[in-house]
Amino acid sequence: MRPSRTTHGSVRSNARCTHVDVYDVHTRFLHASRVTRRAGRSNALRSRCTFCLPRASVRGLSRDVRGLPARPVGSVEVITGSMFSGKTEELIRRIKRAILARQRVQAFKPRIDNRYDAQRIVSHEAVSVEAVAVNSSASIEERVLDDTEVIAIDEAQFFDKGIVEVCDRLASRGFRVIAAGLDQDYLGRPFPPMPDLMAIAEEVTKVHAVCAVCGHAASRSQRLIAESTTVLVGGSESYEARCRACFEARDVPRTVY
Repeated sequence: MRPSRTTHGSVRSNARCTHVDVYDVHTRFLHASRVTRRAGRSNALRSRCTFCLPRASVRGLSRDVRGLPARPVGSVEVITGSMFSGKTEELIRRIKRAILARQRVQAFKPRIDNRYDAQRIVSHEAVSVEAVAVNSSASIEERVLDDTEVIAIDEAQFFDKGIVEVCDRLASRGFRVIAAGLDQDYLGRPFPPMPDLMAIAEEVTKVHAVCAVCGHAASRSQRLIAESTTVLVGGSESYEARCRACFEARDVPRTVY
């Protein structure tokens, strides 16, 4: 199906650039550039963002068609919300979309998160992708391969504060970084280092769960067991999603980072 066009020759904002799989964050429109198909077929329209439009279609050129130095396309995307809100599922969806776009993806998770599988990112709905478990944010940067294009990080709130600088550096080097994590701890407070990570991100997506008490949109994680440490890895046996009205902050935590 060809992308819909406006009177300005642009593609509507529900499309993504077929070159780097990102929205045009400046105008929310994607320009349509004509590219010639192989085997003598007729020209076809493909969507391009404002950065990819002036570039040749061959990836990796050091200069664009105007003769100017080609800049790397990097960004930080953050997916956040309460537990059971679909953060990991959305992360996996973006990973699979990038793979369909024939992009090289590397996925990472904190070693502390071994609830479902030690070597895979697994959602509560049992959707999973292969990942590398690491002990620190520095380990992520050390393991990134030169030909990687997309870096996915799950449970970002469990990493040290250096994860913010790591994501920022990787984006500046041209990588598309997608990080998912809790925005609040079990007392409803901002969960470091997520606030700083959201601050440097080009795109922040906040997803919501369903309140286990009243059924409204939930934005908080209610701890169900008597444990005062901030970091407590668990699932439905330890937490449930709550809305603002039904959430009950309990205990004074013993901070563990």
